[in-house]
Amino acid sequence: MRVCFVSRRYWPAVSGMSVYAENLLRELVALGHDVTLVSQYRDDEAGTRVYGGGPPPADRVPAGVEVHALPSRGETVVPADWEGDIEEIVRTVVGLHDRRPFDVLHAQYGYPPGLAVLAASRRTGVPNVVSIQGGDGHWVGTCCRTHAEAMRAVLDHAGAVLIGSASFRDEVVGNLGTDPVRFRIVPGATDTRRFTPAERPPGSLADPPVLLFHGRVDRRKGVLDLLEALPDGVRLVVSGIGPDLEEARARADSRTTFLGYVPPDEAPAVYRSADVFVSPTYSEGFSNTLLEAMASGLPTVSTDSVGVVDCLRHEENGLLHAPGDVAGLTKELDRLLSDAPLRTRLATTALEEVRRLYSWPVLARAIDEVYTELAGTVPDLDWTPPTTVDPSCRFRAAAHLL
Repeated sequence: MRVCFVSRRYWPAVSGMSVYAENLLRELVALGHDVTLVSQYRDDEAGTRVYGGGPPPADRVPAGVEVHALPSRGETVVPADWEGDIEEIVRTVVGLHDRRPFDVLHAQYGYPPGLAVLAASRRTGVPNVVSIQGGDGHWVGTCCRTHAEAMRAVLDHAGAVLIGSASFRDEVVGNLGTDPVRFRIVPGATDTRRFTPAERPPGSLADPPVLLFHGRVDRRKGVLDLLEALPDGVRLVVSGIGPDLEEARARADSRTTFLGYVPPDEAPAVYRSADVFVSPTYSEGFSNTLLEAMASGLPTVSTDSVGVVDCLRHEENGLLHAPGDVAGLTKELDRLLSDAPLRTRLATTALEEVRRLYSWPVLARAIDEVYTELAGTVPDLDWTPPTTVDPSCRFRAAAHLL
C-alpha cells in the first residue's frame, strides 16, 4: 500500500512526535508498505532553540522511506500564518499523488497537518487517517474560533481518528464536543529492543540515588516542580531542551546536572544510568518517556493526569500525585526512595506490561488494520474549512509552537 505520512515534527526536532513518527515509519516499511514522509520543520532561531531545527536528517529516516521536508514558515511570523503552511502541504501531497498515487493519507497532528490532509483527500479522492497527539488535543481548538472550527472539521470528517488513550479522548471530547465514537484508541509504544534495563537488580539504588527527568524542559512537563520538590541526598539529571531550560538552570542547585540535547541513539544509556524516573507532567497525549522508562526497568513517579493514568496505575506499576502538587511529589519520592520492595515491585510490573502491551510491532499492526479498512473507500467531503481568521488567538498573536 502507498502511504503518505504527514508529520508536524520530525528529527532533529526533539519531540515525542519525532520518536513516534520514526518508529511507526520503520514498522510500516517492515509490513511491506511504500511510505512517503512529508514533514514540517523549523529552521528559525526560536524554533531551533526550543525543539531543534532543520529538515529530517538522512540517518534518522528509516530505509525505504521517501522524504519531503517543508519549512513551517507560518509559525515564524507574527501574526502566524498556518493557512499558508496548509496550502503548501496540500500542494506537496497532491503533486506527489499525481506522480505516483497514494492509497491512504495519514496526518500526525490534527492541525495544521490534519486539515491539510482532509483538503488533499478532497482533491485526490484518497482516504485519510488523522492521529491526535499531545498539545494538539490539549489546547488547539480551545484558543480561538478558527482553530475550533478546524479541529471540529478534522475530528468529525476524517476517515479515522486515532488517539492514544481514553483519558485524552475524554479531554478532547470535553473541549470540542466531538462524538466519542469517532475516536479509535491506539496506545503509544516504545522500542523495547533498544530501551532495556541495566544489568543490576530491579529497584536498586546508587549512592547517592540518581533521579532522571528526560524530555522537553517545559514547566508544563513539571520540571520546575521537580526542582522544588527534590529530596535531600539525591542527584537529579535533567535531559533535554525546551522553552524553560534557562529558568530551570536558574532554579537548580549543585545536586542537578543538565545534559542539554541528547541524541536519540544515546537516550537508552541515559535511562540505564538512572535509578528512578520522574515525570511530574501536567498532561500528555500518551507519554513516550514513561514507556521508555518502564522498558528501562525504572520505578517511576508521575502525575494523576490525562495521558498518564492510561499506562500508570498508582501503587501497581508507578506512584502518582496530583499535577502541580509539589509537596505530594516530595512525599512520593521519599516513599519510593525508602522502600526497596516497593521499587522492585513497581519496576518489575511496569517492565512486563510495556513489553506485552506497548511494543511497536503491536501498535503498527493496529494502524495497518485501519489502513486496510479504509483502502478504496471514498473520503468524506461534507466539511468546510474555517471561513475567517480569529485575530484573538493567543498563538497567532505571538510566535508560538502549537
